[in-house]
Amino acid sequence: QVQLVESGGGWVQTGGSQRLSCAVSGRTSGPYNMAWFRQAPGKEREFVAALGWYGENDYYADSVRGRFTISRDNAVNTVYLQMNSLKPEDTAVYYCAADQRAVVATLASQYPYWGQGTNVTVSS
Repeated sequence: QVQLVESGGGWVQTGGSQRLSCAVSGRTSGPYNMAWFRQAPGKEREFVAALGWYGENDYYADSVRGRFTISRDNAVNTVYLQMNSLKPEDTAVYYCAADQRAVVATLASQYPYWGQGTNVTVSS
């Protein structure tokens, strides 16, 4: 009963920056973890970044570490993914996910709540 809506996707030049947002609604109680996954054409869905309810235990895929930053503002129920130094390999549909477990997970199968996704296209 948690709804997630991503926004901020679009077209960007190689080396540019983009910030994705995930608005969370429907949560009534308990802490939850948030994560970003992505799926490129012809590839499997892959983990990008995750963050605990209190901002603890941030985790990044090796492919984005140092370039992407996940953050959250619980006051407005929003999770962000700041993407810098974008590469063509970052082109994908980006999904926001929520998990009610006590620990931060990096497997898609451990996240029961998902957004519809937002397209990010990086080109020269």
